[in-house]
Amino acid sequence: MLVTRLDVQAAERRTRGFVRRTPTFHAAETLSFKLEFLQYTGTFKARGAFNRQLAARERGELDAAIGIVVASGGNAGIANAYAARELGVPATVYLPETAPAVKVALLHSLGATVVQTGSEYVEAFEAATAFATERGALFCHAYDQPEIAAGAGVLAEEMLADDPAIETIVVAVGGGGLLAGVLAAVDARAHVVAVEPERAPTLHAALAAGAPVDVEVGGIAADSLGARRVGQIGFAMAHAASSGLSSVLVSDSDIVAARTALWRDYRIPSEYGAAAAAAALASGAYRPRSGERIAVIVCGANTDPGTLAGG
Repeated sequence: MLVTRLDVQAAERRTRGFVRRTPTFHAAETLSFKLEFLQYTGTFKARGAFNRQLAARERGELDAAIGIVVASGGNAGIANAYAARELGVPATVYLPETAPAVKVALLHSLGATVVQTGSEYVEAFEAATAFATERGALFCHAYDQPEIAAGAGVLAEEMLADDPAIETIVVAVGGGGLLAGVLAAVDARAHVVAVEPERAPTLHAALAAGAPVDVEVGGIAADSLGARRVGQIGFAMAHAASSGLSSVLVSDSDIVAARTALWRDYRIPSEYGAAAAAAALASGAYRPRSGERIAVIVCGANTDPGTLAGG
């Protein structure tokens, strides 16, 4: 299943006024950062959440009394709970028991019903899908729905409008929703570098196998990049764009160092998953050619600010 640039443009029109147009910060002549941590709820996920819920409401699929349900490592739950609150419908969020306390607290503050179950995202996912079937709630996938991916892709449209000379966009990958949206929006106008932790290589493994496969996940960024299997949409988009896509891996130590450097050098806050994108450049996992204009997506900062200076 593919997402197109037309889908992304429709998402931009639908979500206008509900999400922020975040800035692109030019750190150097050939390096920019998309500051998506300034988005509502602190991550890019608000874009897909609003697009999914607004589109469902347009089709009459969003029951105002029952609302939405989502399974998440934290950020997708926060985004969908925020969107539901703004649209006046209830939100039920299933999380692993390992979800960071800062994200659980934020969910409660948004008025969501929070259910923690199991140690991995997949267990929360199974419980959420059962809830959707039993109660009739609108299921909002954390990453593997066309409207979720298209909403996320709007940020790439913004980046290329801000700077049409961008040649390469670097993006962290978990389940693949953001990657799918970026690839759709870019529509071959730029090269895309997909970055994953070595301990959660879902896309990397899928591309090697020729299809999505389960992988063992762990590591410092598992709360946001810890999907056990890349989504069908993310894989399909990556496979279709193989000539315009690089897939690279970074270590936990690379991620920690990049996160510290983002704060030290630019005062850019980042959670570990978001710092994976910057780590691809700092570690040399992706080596740009001389003069290549690079844009790195800093996709979220729902993290303990007290840890920024020391990793």
